[in-house]
Amino acid sequence: MSQPIGGALAFMGLHGCMPVLHGSQGCTAFGLVLFVRHFREMIPLQTTAMNEVTTILGGMENIEQALLNIAQRAKPQVVGICSTGLTETKGEDIVGYLKLIRQRRPELADLPVVYVSTPDFKGAFQDGWGKTIAQIVEELVVPATTRNEDQINLLAGSHLTPGDLEEIRQIVESFGFRPILLPDLSGSLDGHIPEDFTPTTLGGTRLEEIRAMGSSRATIALGEQMRGAALALEMKCGVPHMLVDRLMGLRSVDRFFRLLAELSGRPVPQIYRRQRSQLVDAMLDSHFFLGGVKVAIGAEPDLLQNVGHWLAELGCKLEAAVSTTESIVFSDLPVERVRIGDLEDLEREALGCQLLLTHSHGRQMAARLQIPFYRIGLPIFDRLGAAHQLLVGYRGSRNFLFDVANLLIAAREEEEEYHRLPERRSHAEEARACQCQGEERSAG
Repeated sequence: MSQPIGGALAFMGLHGCMPVLHGSQGCTAFGLVLFVRHFREMIPLQTTAMNEVTTILGGMENIEQALLNIAQRAKPQVVGICSTGLTETKGEDIVGYLKLIRQRRPELADLPVVYVSTPDFKGAFQDGWGKTIAQIVEELVVPATTRNEDQINLLAGSHLTPGDLEEIRQIVESFGFRPILLPDLSGSLDGHIPEDFTPTTLGGTRLEEIRAMGSSRATIALGEQMRGAALALEMKCGVPHMLVDRLMGLRSVDRFFRLLAELSGRPVPQIYRRQRSQLVDAMLDSHFFLGGVKVAIGAEPDLLQNVGHWLAELGCKLEAAVSTTESIVFSDLPVERVRIGDLEDLEREALGCQLLLTHSHGRQMAARLQIPFYRIGLPIFDRLGAAHQLLVGYRGSRNFLFDVANLLIAAREEEEEYHRLPERRSHAEEARACQCQGEERSAG
């Protein structure tokens, strides 16, 4: 879960985009397999196919040939290039390469190309995503002299699923705003069947929408990782920004609705008032099963923050937390420490816990620890519907609460059943012995 993978996925939230990894074919093949297993969709992802010779001599010709092939065959609206550890170690001047290529190839002069430095030997998935969105803002957003009071920018973090983004869009639209989501995976990777085949991304944020973000009334950054992109947009276009770091849990969602109500001057729609009431009732129903449960979480920083705080509000004890990269959000997380590590570290930290939350690669760990396992994050490849998982808002918070509580209830029932097995086995043996004796008497 490295920076190039995060950057490539961010580019997939743009309409008509072709993400490219500047590195070896193996780097791209790994990311392609990971995304296909998670989303179960066709994934557009290309490579500059660097080899031993071009790595030493420089990859300008590889980038040029890749751009020519993509422009001729795929006809994208945007090309996004992410570097890899291979080319970053060499220290190539990609920005200089692109200038020379545009001079040499007039047919590429008008093709929007966004390059992001994403070495996979530092940072993590979330860092690559955040840097990519900030670079898209720098390269493609156009400053405006007027403001569209009904238009709101929503900068979405990597911890939000397509299902989450769809819910957020509906909430913002209910207050009378026209939101521009960047990136919008709910349009490109939501699992729909297209009418026609296209080699690029189908759905997502359109190029004209990105360029129009400079005329929006405000920007709402969804997740701490989006702070940099929101600041870049404000400095470039003067659009004020607000940070919403959490969208799970009663208090966090209340703050989000209060913000939208203040911006729009409208009351919260009745449908969400009812959803809030349902969430409060769900909290009352489930607190017997969640109170005092020891939890271990392995996730990217913003997802860890959202899930960790919500579980703590429900009465759980966050005993172990492992993440991929440093973040300011760890400072107020209700846990003794957040370890920067991998699944091996998480397994050591999770000893004695009663619930494990991480992506699908944690399933063997949960089996060894013999604790319930809830799948969050990316990749989720051993269950269907990962793209439609809803965790945000009143509805998502309620669904998550019920899923976790039911998981703990089922685990408790299995444990009780296991302890009853010797007693049931002895009863079964007595019944079989009586049956045998009855058969012997009838035969005699």
